[in-house]
Order: sequence, then C-alpha cells, then structure tokens
Amino acid sequence: MRVHLSLSLPILLSSFLSFAHPAAAQEPGRRPPRVTVPKSSQELPGDVGRRFHTHLLILGSGAVQPAGELSPQTVGPPFPGYFFETPASLACIYNLVHLQAMGCNPNVVTTNPSGGAKAIAVVDAYDDPNAASDLANFDAQFGIPSANFTVVYAAGPKPALDPTGGWELEESLDIEYAHAMAPNARLFLVEAASDSNTDLLNAVTVASNIVAAAGGGEVSSSWGGSEFSGETTMDSVFVESSVVFFASTGDSPGTDWPSTSPNVVAVGGTSTNRNPTTGLLLYEGAWNEGGGGLSQFEARPSFQNSIVSIAGTARAVPDVAADANPITPVWVLDTNLYEGQPGGWFTVGGTSLAAPLMAGIVNSAGHFHASSAAELETIYYNWSKGLVFGFNDIKTDNCGPYGGYLSVAGYDLCTGVGSPHSYSGK
Repeated sequence: MRVHLSLSLPILLSSFLSFAHPAAAQEPGRRPPRVTVPKSSQELPGDVGRRFHTHLLILGSGAVQPAGELSPQTVGPPFPGYFFETPASLACIYNLVHLQAMGCNPNVVTTNPSGGAKAIAVVDAYDDPNAASDLANFDAQFGIPSANFTVVYAAGPKPALDPTGGWELEESLDIEYAHAMAPNARLFLVEAASDSNTDLLNAVTVASNIVAAAGGGEVSSSWGGSEFSGETTMDSVFVESSVVFFASTGDSPGTDWPSTSPNVVAVGGTSTNRNPTTGLLLYEGAWNEGGGGLSQFEARPSFQNSIVSIAGTARAVPDVAADANPITPVWVLDTNLYEGQPGGWFTVGGTSLAAPLMAGIVNSAGHFHASSAAELETIYYNWSKGLVFGFNDIKTDNCGPYGGYLSVAGYDLCTGVGSPHSYSGK
C-alpha cells in the first residue's frame, strides 16, 4: 500500500497570506491554513482494488471564509489579492492565448481559452445536485461562455450524495476546468452509483460510449488507487474508438491505477511558483507530492520504447503534467455542504486538477486521435525526435519516494515529457 505523507505546509503558505482576502488572512497567534486531505481522497487498507479515491486536496479546511459567500467582484478571481490560479492565468502559463504581461498574474490576465469541439466526459462517483448551477455561476464569474452540459447517471437511478462532500467538490473541479479549457465542447458529467471499482468502471464505459456517439473526444478520470495484481484485466475498459482517456497519477509518491494503464494518458503534477509580493510567475517546477514511477504490474507499452533507459520493462508514469500543487491551487465553486459546513469558493489542488485540464487542452487542440495509444504515440514520437514545442520541459524540483526522482531535461518520472505549451504536439 502507498504511504500518504503529511501535507501540512505552514511555512510555505505564510507568504501567500499577507496578500489574502481579509476574511482569510492570518491573525496574530494563529497558524496559517494547512492543506486538507478530504475523506474522499483517503485510501484505507481494505480499499485497494475495490474502491477508488479522489486525487483532490484543499488549501485550508473548507470554503474560503466567509463560508458560502459568493464573489464580491463581477468578473475575475472571486476574492482580490490572492495569487491562486484562474482559467485565464492557466491559459497564459500554458500559452493557450496570446501571452500577456505581468507574468500571468491571475489578478491581471483575463483572456480565457476559446476552443473546443465534439465532447468531453468527466467520470466521478455519487451525485452533485448543484453541478449545473455551480458551473453556470463559475462561468459567469470568470467570463466563460455557458456550457452545453448534461449530467448522466451511469447506473440509471440518481446516485446518492457523498455525505462528506468530497466527491461533490471533485465533480465541481472536474467540470469547471474541463469546460474552461474547452468551452465549445459538449460536456458530460457521468456519475457512478458509488466509488467502488465496479461502479466507477461501469461509468467509464458509459462515458466512452457517449463520447464516441458524439463524434469523439476525451474521457477524464480524476481518481484511482494503489496498484493491485488484477489491474491488467481491467485495462480494456479504457479502450473505445475515437476516445482518448486521461487519468490523474495521484497525490503521494508512487503509482496509482488506472493512471498506470497503457490505455490512458497519465497526468502528473507541477507547481506554478509565483513571487509572493508581485504575483509574477517565477517558474513551473515538479510538484514533490505528485504520483509517478514505474508500474508494479503493467509492462512498458510500445509508445514508451524511446524511454527504455528510464522505464526498463515497466510502464512509466506520468506521460504529461499540469498544475496540481495545493499551494498553487485554482478557484472552484461548490455550493454543496462539505463536512457539514456551507460550501462556496474553495482553493483546490491535486492531480484531480491536472487531468481535466489536459483533457480540455487536448480537446481544444482539435486533433481528435482515434485512441489513447494514438495520442500517446504522437506525444512520445515528437519527444523522441526533439520536437518538444508542444510541452514545457520541466527541469526543476523533485518527487517520488524519498524525493528520489529528479525533474530533469527530457522525460522524467515527475512530469513525463512536461506540461502543455500551446496546442501543438497533441
């Protein structure tokens, strides 16, 4: 079983809080907010191979205070003064829009992505009753076109709620950022009856059929669990003509399935490091808690032959990476109860963010490959030929057990071939 390390980061967080909204700023004698691991993201020993968990982390313990209060601003970040990421700041960092001044400062940049076509389906467990209204209000907050959005109950009846609120927050994160990166794509939220492997994999099948019927596109899964010996028998779930599957690699050192499946694009995590005074982007580095490494059970697929010196005979993850560090989080609107408290605007990270980001970016790239394998062959072929124009090669920081994986030039086990850079090479 993977060891999930403590994510309390009071020293690193203190620099952010001097510029925070007054209601959330550090008070004398109080420690700054910590990173919270929701119950939905906690894997218990009996869960392995049976139940999956979200790859979601929260900066703080709930909604930004005052809990449940919506934005005092009309367009842009919901509260002024933070340097947390927005759809426009991520579009700026990843060169999806015309590069803007001020180091992609989220309080300054305003241009969102404008692409997207065909379909994206997000797969999650349990029901989010406020999904449509939260997405609509999120779009209005950031000036994003309204979504063509549909909720589908994978098993037929409406699923129950997650009483902790963790899966509902996951669903809000997934749909909001997949849509933000590809606003013109049809968006489906496919809700599994529970977080069991049977229910979630059934929901993946339903989602892939929906996307294929819509002409093709992407399926994003921001959940997983420690690898287990029977996982290879389930890899075929992630195969459907005209569908590319994305899975997050997890929020602690080591490897998670389904991201280790050769039939998905495995998305790891980075940090968007900013000057705490000016908000200017300093550099994008590896996130030290992002999942990655060599699979215990999956063999190296042919698309990774170019990294045999790193992978050996095993499937290596991640393939690509994007912002995931919870101290460089994004704004998410979720008005459901979380741990019995009112929802509202949350600041959220984890590789749960990275997967829908990549799904939306690949959708907007417009190539619509016939399968995940075709997508991955394109990515690794370009990398092997030195055609790295489509990705930022992350060369800084580390990850993995004991911090033993280094982010270096070329492919590495922290960030794969790198983070997105424009719509090329995808």
